[in-house]
Amino acid sequence: MIRVLVADDEALMRVGIRLILENAEDIEVVAEAGDGLEAAAACRTQDIDVALLDIQMPGRDGIAAAEDIARVSPRTYVVMLTAFGEEASVTRALRAGASGFLLKDTGPVELIDAVRLAASGEPALAPRITRQLLERHVRSGRDTEAALRRTEELTPAERDVLRLLGTGLSNAEIADQLYLSAGTVKAHISRILTRTGCANRVQAAVLAHDAGLLTDH
Repeated sequence: MIRVLVADDEALMRVGIRLILENAEDIEVVAEAGDGLEAAAACRTQDIDVALLDIQMPGRDGIAAAEDIARVSPRTYVVMLTAFGEEASVTRALRAGASGFLLKDTGPVELIDAVRLAASGEPALAPRITRQLLERHVRSGRDTEAALRRTEELTPAERDVLRLLGTGLSNAEIADQLYLSAGTVKAHISRILTRTGCANRVQAAVLAHDAGLLTDH
């Protein structure tokens, strides 16, 4: 079972997400939280696979909660619940270690699929949204020199994988593009995260943009 935490200051939103996720036989909502402090506390005391966090919450918001969860429960994948008009928060959430983003009007099927993807380590957002987020919110503030230093130890094959990861492709799509097995791509990504110091593949995608890898092709 995939154990999920839902954190949102609106009780009706939490109830709605719970009802949707309970339709999936392999997902269980084991905790709810109304703010960031409660969310981090739940991850500290319970075994949580995926934390769905509203970006905007009173007190300690979703971004601060993501930072806390990364410290107290590194194995928990954090997915931010966001809405259009919150663009300024997206970059901060990426830097805080968020594994993906979902729009609050995401449909039931997409929500369930996203939780499953997040639990497996895949980005919990569509490639189209990934590209929009990265292009709109990350490139404007990139530090190319620092990013290049972090990628200089990567092999040519790892750089190719990182470049495609930066476009929002899944492991299977990267494998198809590079004529590799999905297992090989997963191994490459694991080494990329270790060598670059990225906490997750979304941060690695940000790094690919910062280093200018996408503009080289």
